[in-house]
Amino acid sequence: METGRKKKFAPAQGGIGHGPGRGRFMEKPKLKNAKGTLLRLLGYLKYVRVPMICALVALILASVANLTAPRVAGRIIDAIVGKDTSALGRYVLMLLGIYVISTVFSWAQSILLTDVSNKSVRMIRKDLFDHVQTLPLKFFDSRPHGELMSRLTNDVDNVSNMLSSTLTQVFSSVITFVMCLYFMLSMSWRMTLVSFVVIPLSMLVVRAITKRTGKMFKAQQAALGEINGIVEENVTGAKVVKVFCREEAVIEEFEEANAEYAQVGARANIFSSSMGPIMNFFGNLTFALVAGVGGYLVSGGIMSVGVIQSFLQYARTFAQPFNQIAQQITMVQSALAGAERVFEIMDTPGEAPDAPDASALPDPKGHVVFDDVSFGYNEDRMILKDISFEALSGKTIALVGPTGAGKTTVVNLLMRFYDANKGQIHVDGHPIASIQRQRLRDTMGMVLQDVYLFTGTVRDNIAYGKLDATDEEIERAAHIANCHEFISRLPQGYDTVLSEDGGSLSQGQRQLLSIARAVLANPSVLILDEATSSVDTRTEMHIQQAMLNLMKGRTSFVIAHRLSTIRGADMILVIDDGRIIERGTHEELLKQDGFYAKMLSSQFRTISLTA
Repeated sequence: METGRKKKFAPAQGGIGHGPGRGRFMEKPKLKNAKGTLLRLLGYLKYVRVPMICALVALILASVANLTAPRVAGRIIDAIVGKDTSALGRYVLMLLGIYVISTVFSWAQSILLTDVSNKSVRMIRKDLFDHVQTLPLKFFDSRPHGELMSRLTNDVDNVSNMLSSTLTQVFSSVITFVMCLYFMLSMSWRMTLVSFVVIPLSMLVVRAITKRTGKMFKAQQAALGEINGIVEENVTGAKVVKVFCREEAVIEEFEEANAEYAQVGARANIFSSSMGPIMNFFGNLTFALVAGVGGYLVSGGIMSVGVIQSFLQYARTFAQPFNQIAQQITMVQSALAGAERVFEIMDTPGEAPDAPDASALPDPKGHVVFDDVSFGYNEDRMILKDISFEALSGKTIALVGPTGAGKTTVVNLLMRFYDANKGQIHVDGHPIASIQRQRLRDTMGMVLQDVYLFTGTVRDNIAYGKLDATDEEIERAAHIANCHEFISRLPQGYDTVLSEDGGSLSQGQRQLLSIARAVLANPSVLILDEATSSVDTRTEMHIQQAMLNLMKGRTSFVIAHRLSTIRGADMILVIDDGRIIERGTHEELLKQDGFYAKMLSSQFRTISLTA
């Protein structure tokens, strides 16, 4: 199938064995809208209002307790200096009580905010996965699957990490800053101004660093998606790699992407890790200024030692929110980069919704008409050109022609995986655009050349076409598909667990299971796309018999390169360069002595030469 897959990255220069779109990045991705992404991310907190409010209350109470402690400690110092033992004992007990209260509420807010983050990320994952199910087939055709997996897993994990740790830290820092400022102003507005001296400079430094690291972390996430794409392709295609001895080329390809990831990751993390030491320096500078000015005030008798001691603790605490937030910048920017990539998928338009008056097609017959249909995956290049034909209910239509002629595209349009650029397709007299998409696809069954079996039992895989099927219905479908015999020989029969893509089953056995799946779905229109092209002759006979059983009473579209498999078709359409150039039965096309006859003659000549 031609999809016009977009290449996201430029090929490497001077390398060997690089697949499409692999190699050095052409440009470094940038965060497009960090503020908008953050606000959208925080919007998910609306689903957890109650635990969020409880967590904030617990956080405020814990912060109040923590920030009351320095003031009480200052009074303990003054009691010691004044040798007031009764006050000393009272303040010590008060300080112990404050620490107990602080511990309890800190523990409570930690549990509550963890619950908040977990539920929020759960909603993000749900929204993302739900939306992915609505995306049209062309979305998946135009993107590497590994890169999509990276967005669904790694990027969401980064968001989860931010919400679980950074969210707590940021809320705590903001509340600490506000409460600390209140206590400092209540003690001395002069000393508070001294504490503010270095804040403007520190903010300028933070802004300069975050401006650079935001771009770096977006590039890091893109590089990780590239690595996942390479891994997914080479794990899936491991047999092909072995057959063509491409191990070294694959290793070189991976190492290039891995080196790129390491390089952009090192730049981002090294640059952002400088934030902590720089902010610590500004915090120490504030502490030194407060200590110097406070010592001068104490020596002048303006303040007591206990007050200055309390203020020094507040000055240190006052600087901590800036340090803590600065140290979280790395995680925040990485999470925002991931969230932006997640939201890019969620903002991708899904399949167009059904029309309000769309038909449910209550009693499908399988009468299909293509009326002057043209289509191209890219508008500047038409794959199908002015295709017109009629498939009567219960008849078999064969589509033949050279590779890339547009045969599979015809059935993709019939299934509404894509919509035609021109012309109309009718099913039972209804334009398919006026039929509910789900109902349209329910009336059709597909058996493809590349069979996909899911992790689960044989029974589960057959029942995928009808989830509420009984055991008797499943076994009846297996008998019709000629696969009951080999299923019975499996270790646990129908309850044998298959690994992804069928595990140890042969290609022919997997194909028979896919036919059983289609039998159970009981479609009105059947599509067989090269269903026997990759099996041996004996297995092909079993599959053909299963296909004949399946095709009885159904409108069938058969795509085949082996022309011997479609001799009995009611009509054969010969497609070349997107046009129907010949049509008729097998005998009628042979009499025309045209393109079809030459194709058939060529295949027989090839068979005789290899015999």
